[in-house]
Amino acid sequence: MTSRTSGRGKAGGSQASDAYSEGRHLLRAIVLAGFAFLAASASAQTRPTETPSVPVTATHVTRRNVPVYLLGLGQVKAINTIVIKAQVGGILEETPFTEGQEVKAGDVLAIIDPRPYQAVLDQALAKEAEDQAALANAKADLARYTMLVQQNFASQQQMDTQRALVLGLTATLRADDAAIEQARLNLQFTRITAPIAGRLGLRTVDPGNLIEANAPTGIVTLTEMKPISVVFTLPQKDITPVREAAAKGPLTVLAESEGENPRLLDRGTLATMSNMVDPSTGTIEMKALFPNTGEVLWPDEFVNARLLVRTLGNVLTLPVRAVQHGPDGLYVYRIRPDRTVIRQTVTETLEEGGTAVIASGLEAGAEVVLDGQSRLDDGMRVSIEAGS
Repeated sequence: MTSRTSGRGKAGGSQASDAYSEGRHLLRAIVLAGFAFLAASASAQTRPTETPSVPVTATHVTRRNVPVYLLGLGQVKAINTIVIKAQVGGILEETPFTEGQEVKAGDVLAIIDPRPYQAVLDQALAKEAEDQAALANAKADLARYTMLVQQNFASQQQMDTQRALVLGLTATLRADDAAIEQARLNLQFTRITAPIAGRLGLRTVDPGNLIEANAPTGIVTLTEMKPISVVFTLPQKDITPVREAAAKGPLTVLAESEGENPRLLDRGTLATMSNMVDPSTGTIEMKALFPNTGEVLWPDEFVNARLLVRTLGNVLTLPVRAVQHGPDGLYVYRIRPDRTVIRQTVTETLEEGGTAVIASGLEAGAEVVLDGQSRLDDGMRVSIEAGS
């Protein structure tokens, strides 16, 4: 009995010893895992973080010729605008045109009933024939009276009276000629033709109506479209530059549409400038002529007029949006070979049509940031997006 108790005690001690050993191993594993985690965390905190690059678009400084323009607001004006009116009254029989039609000089635009005017012409011709017969008879009588006076069979007074009759009938024939010419003109005026080439407007009177000569409204308006003019204004300070440039030859004027994205409408030439400055605005009017072959310029529409006065040759240029305005002046972000940027101060000669002419601070070929400057500072790294 004693030996059994002793055996169970030994077995229980062995089991407790094993449990204790397993606990020590588990605790050691937990401690080692904790140290490993702390070491990894410390390593992660001490490892330097890499700054991400800023995506931008870029451009290069280039050399090229830059035209210098003076910009003014202009209005398109037709060189000739004619209100087609009737020179004689009558019934409007026909208007052989379509509203808005382009016509040539001499094309028939309206026909007035010609019959009354043909009758007047016929009467004038008959009157002339009658007077011609009377004159012929008077001349024959004058010849007879002259012969009789020489033979003392008629008085001098009779011959003088007959001579006066001949002179009166001669004057009457001249009046007849004038009446015939007037009648022929009136008959011609019943066919109204286009005096110039151009484009017709809207008809103001329909066939069948009785129209009066020289009625205020007329029948239709005819506007010359090709060529056409643009009248625009410039500040009075531009008078001298324009005159100096014009002394060297004809000046080019570009007509552009209004709006944020203007497009070129036509290219013309400066014709003249006004002979006086408008004292109320301090501006002077300029007039340019355009061929307008495509009829893109329409009378009375507003356009932007750009007058070329000179050209800057072989200058450094950048797109305007690459140049930034800072408290100390103008600057750009220049991209260095390692793809980091530096703020570079620049000066401009002028800005023209979205192009900045660089006077100093950069050289040809230098790469600068075009878009994305708001996220940049000196030393930051950039990545250049495709298409820049």
